[in-house]
Amino acid sequence: MRELKKDHNMHIAIAGNIGAGKTTLTTLLAKHYGWEAHYEDVDTNPYLNDFYHDMQRWSFNLQVYFLNTRFSQIIDFRHSGRTVIQDRTIYEDAEIFAPNLHEMGLMSTRDFANYHSLFSLMGKLIQAPDLIIYLRASIPTLVRQIQRRGRDYENTIRLDYLNQLNQRYEAWISRYNLGKVLIINVDDINFADNAEDLSKVIDKIDAQLHGLF
Repeated sequence: MRELKKDHNMHIAIAGNIGAGKTTLTTLLAKHYGWEAHYEDVDTNPYLNDFYHDMQRWSFNLQVYFLNTRFSQIIDFRHSGRTVIQDRTIYEDAEIFAPNLHEMGLMSTRDFANYHSLFSLMGKLIQAPDLIIYLRASIPTLVRQIQRRGRDYENTIRLDYLNQLNQRYEAWISRYNLGKVLIINVDDINFADNAEDLSKVIDKIDAQLHGLF
């Protein structure tokens, strides 16, 4: 395991669409580097199951819950004195999921304006991650990995919804300028099951991290 400078506590975040492999890579990198892992609140999220059954009713509640949770995490990260790796960023909620729900008519303009106002305020109070690792994946890859993990509430996710999210991810990552970004093409690599592929990802991360010191 490569040792990093102890006096530089970093915030690393993994971004990517539903099923891209964020949680898996978070776990693998935390183990390799000895980082503290922070995961998306899936199992205990009080809104997620309801949202997938009635998106219009629960979209605002869900997005505010995610926004609050991730904002709290970021504040904790910067005061913890530890290097952490985070499964999904606060920017994905505001730049991808909430605007997409609004465009689809699943979040009212009033609620979206309220949500965006909250995010704008929070954005002034937080520091961006030192490195964002963006997992780029095609729809077939996303579907295969979603089916593989077998979460019941994800069975109702539509292909056009995943495609809309992918388009927004690509637009967001192309204009993101708050910190370093490393793009990993998930279609071409299997870091979950192949140690050699994981080593390739780690080599790319090392190259990015060394530039932070």
